[in-house]
Amino acid sequence: MSEKGSKPKLGGAYAHYVLFVLLLVYVFNFIDRNILSILSQEIQADLGVSDADMGFLYGTVFAVFYAVFGIPLARFADVWVRRSLISIGLLFWSAMTALSGFARSFPVLAAFRVGVGIGEASASPAAYSMLSDYYSPKLRATVLAIYSSGVYIGGGIGLFLGGFIMETWNTSYPDPLVAPLGLKGWHAAFLAVGIPGILMAVWVRTLREPTRGVSEGLVTEKHPAPYSVLMTELMAMVPIFNLIALKREGASLKANFLAAVGISVVAILLMKLTNNIPQWLALGIGIYVVFSWVQSLKARDPVTYHMIFQSKAMIYTMLAFPTISFVTYGIGYWTAPLLMRMHDVSATEVGMYIGLGNALGGLIGVTMGGVLGDKFREWHPAGRLIIGYIAVFGTAPLVLWMVYTESLYMAFFLNFAHHLFSACWPGIPPTTAADLVLPRMRAVAGAYYILINTMLGLALGPYMMGQLSDTFAATGMDGAESLRTAIACTMLIFIFTFIFLTLAWKHLPKDEASRLDRARALGEEVKEVA
Repeated sequence: MSEKGSKPKLGGAYAHYVLFVLLLVYVFNFIDRNILSILSQEIQADLGVSDADMGFLYGTVFAVFYAVFGIPLARFADVWVRRSLISIGLLFWSAMTALSGFARSFPVLAAFRVGVGIGEASASPAAYSMLSDYYSPKLRATVLAIYSSGVYIGGGIGLFLGGFIMETWNTSYPDPLVAPLGLKGWHAAFLAVGIPGILMAVWVRTLREPTRGVSEGLVTEKHPAPYSVLMTELMAMVPIFNLIALKREGASLKANFLAAVGISVVAILLMKLTNNIPQWLALGIGIYVVFSWVQSLKARDPVTYHMIFQSKAMIYTMLAFPTISFVTYGIGYWTAPLLMRMHDVSATEVGMYIGLGNALGGLIGVTMGGVLGDKFREWHPAGRLIIGYIAVFGTAPLVLWMVYTESLYMAFFLNFAHHLFSACWPGIPPTTAADLVLPRMRAVAGAYYILINTMLGLALGPYMMGQLSDTFAATGMDGAESLRTAIACTMLIFIFTFIFLTLAWKHLPKDEASRLDRARALGEEVKEVA
């Protein structure tokens, strides 16, 4: 079915302004997330926690809530005002970061990190959706890559600011008993980076909301009851309530029970193997909640379910890139502590050089990855996936060289160099997800990618490196040697990356070309602008 009319002009000055503001939001997102890396040595000494505990704090405790709440918030973004959702989320996670500055125990700090994860879950799916409506699909990978550069800019700024603020505070107040509010350096750093985000939230609220679907000429009707969508999605995610929702929707409670039992058995085995209950309890709950949500989505919105979960291209793409993220999240967190252990240098020096390398290398890498991805897409329907191969074959050797070099300044340079490759891919998977679904499903498809990326990459990467480091340390290795051995071992996951990329390449052209036909066959009414 089509309607008369013409597609409005896309891009332009205001679209670039929106991209700039949303990029700043993502910068704040990763300042607040990544600052934990440079503060970790002092937090460990102050609170008496291990490498595995810090990997759990940075990765799993944040990731599970980030991923789980990302789904209902993404569905909400598909029916509500996206700029308002981003603004509220920014306000909340910034406040949680600032409150981390008053934590005096590991459980309290973990609780505030949960809050940061929930707040940050609101940003990217809504931003992906907004930017996809402000720009032509032909520029989608480039635009989302520029947005994704906030990962590296924010991560780099977080490392530098965190180290500088912490050491400056500790120098000024060597005795915490006489410091303002009894704060230590790492407390002051959390406060300093959290408060500005609260002010930034007001700015975000002033952005104009684009018409949903306008960039592809696909008409998307305004949802009559957006808050009911949010409540429905939350009910589908919260244990116990999810069973009520599943029964009402006609989903199989037997399948849900069997999944819960299977997940519990695997989690208990991993708890016994690693002697770490919080890690696998949190991850097990997260996986169960996601399984329940998928069941609920299939019953409530079978078209969206089938467009996402019955597309082999979608499945393989969303497995391939998170395996890269497994390495990059782990490296992003553990590089600064490793260099501080190996070379006995200050947090300020490491934070400055590593932060600069992350920001500059990441900005160049992710932008070039998006631009080249769009160029490769013109050559072949699956051309954007070439960026994944480039990321793998460029990252592994440079990271291994970085962790084994005896020269501190060569390590700083190699940190910059590997980011040219390890950072080139983040614009590709959300672009591919958007290309494979309809406009009304973009945010939830983006959240699905973030979900898998967070569970495989963030929840497991930093933790597994920390767990392996503790295991190697128990054999007699010193802290530096055990950590770099752990990092080297995790490079083996790139074998799976290569396999999944190759499978995605095989199925992507067909799945994208049949997108509208598949949606219509499932009963979706697709309206196109002539």
